Amino acid sequence: MRIKLSRREMLEALGGGLGMMGLAGAFAGLSRGDLHAAGLGNYAGPALAAKAKHVIMIYLNGGPSQIDMFDPKPALFKYAGQRPSAVDLRTERTTAGLMPSPFEFKRYGRNGVEVSELLPQIASVIDDVCVIRSMYTFNPTHTPARALFHTGSVLATRPSTGSWVTYGLGTENQNLPAFVALGNAGGPQTRSGFLPSEYQGVGFPVNDPDPEKIIPNLRNKKVDATSQRTDMDALAELNQNYSKGFGTDQFLEGRIKSMETAYRMQFEALDLFDIRNEPQSIRDEYGNTVFGTGCLLARRLVEAGVRFVNVDYPGGQIWDDHRDVNDNLRKRCPDMDQAAAALIRDLKRRGKLDETLVVWGGEFGRTPVSESGSGRDHNPYGFTMFVAGGGFKGGIAYGATDEFGFKAEQNRVSIHDLHATLLNQLGMDHTKLIYRYSGRDFRLTDVSGEIVKDILA
Repeated sequence: MRIKLSRREMLEALGGGLGMMGLAGAFAGLSRGDLHAAGLGNYAGPALAAKAKHVIMIYLNGGPSQIDMFDPKPALFKYAGQRPSAVDLRTERTTAGLMPSPFEFKRYGRNGVEVSELLPQIASVIDDVCVIRSMYTFNPTHTPARALFHTGSVLATRPSTGSWVTYGLGTENQNLPAFVALGNAGGPQTRSGFLPSEYQGVGFPVNDPDPEKIIPNLRNKKVDATSQRTDMDALAELNQNYSKGFGTDQFLEGRIKSMETAYRMQFEALDLFDIRNEPQSIRDEYGNTVFGTGCLLARRLVEAGVRFVNVDYPGGQIWDDHRDVNDNLRKRCPDMDQAAAALIRDLKRRGKLDETLVVWGGEFGRTPVSESGSGRDHNPYGFTMFVAGGGFKGGIAYGATDEFGFKAEQNRVSIHDLHATLLNQLGMDHTKLIYRYSGRDFRLTDVSGEIVKDILA
């Protein structure tokens, strides 16, 4: 029996239910081949040799101190308390003299990469890690620097890296979002900007490992699958009639596709998000913390075909150590170190590290000069990030800051360069991953970005 209600009448009957309208298109009129085709991306540039299929972005909000983790500087002891002209750079707040790190550095791995005592677990997997000590950015303030880190622009309206990647490559699993953010529900980490809303990152809290808490109200306990399918068929017909009369609205289509994904998640997501399905030894390896849960879920998600996963370290802007940096790092680093290293180790053990890019870092670093006696101010001039897997060289420290660790001097790498290199490893030319909006072509790397070939295997 065909339903003769108009689209408007149906929406009114549903109480303006855009969510239900979104469910309408799920599977309706689509063969398995159609569904596969629907997952294909929009990248139209030359097909490069892809080394990676997935990205896990570990984000440390606030700016972790490279001076105390990855970039040892003996000169800080020699000139402690002094302020040589080389470090007389403008900082966001008032700073004083040079402040050495109290943490011991040792050499690890086949190439002797120096790592702080704060990170013994990451040190144990350093042969799979490419440490980039010469990162620099263009803004010393959190909000624009955070936007630049995640979107390639200081503006608050641009699409995130995850949105660009999923726009370009599409998804490998129609039953799950292509782009997932763990521990974050908004901001530049997940923003789709002017890209269609289907490329928005979907945020999930991970404070409680119970999947019913991570994804509440996912299953429809009042309507069975057969009835849902009947509703969808009817609404699909309304959607088709609407499109014939008014044409395609890409943002509305994006909302509909997102709701279709939400419907299909009923059949896979709760089991996938249940880390209690993991052996206890694996859960212990990651650590029974919020961040450990996030990293373990990230591994499970990329195994299931999710293209891009952003994992926020919990607590907001917690790495912003303007005071008591040494005490704060002693408290904070152990669970971060354990979970991040476990993720790299576990991916490698399962044969997934080669096809997964694990990216670690914050929006900038910290100064080698002191603030308030016991803290470090923001440092956009030179800081450290690392990448593991995805065709990057492991066991190397690339680039260098000056003798005090303030400014990148050797083999400098901008966030645009890093984005360009990540896209290259995913098989896309960053200059050809474009989207026309408001009369011009946009891209993740704006008008900059060079592939850093020396760090690629």
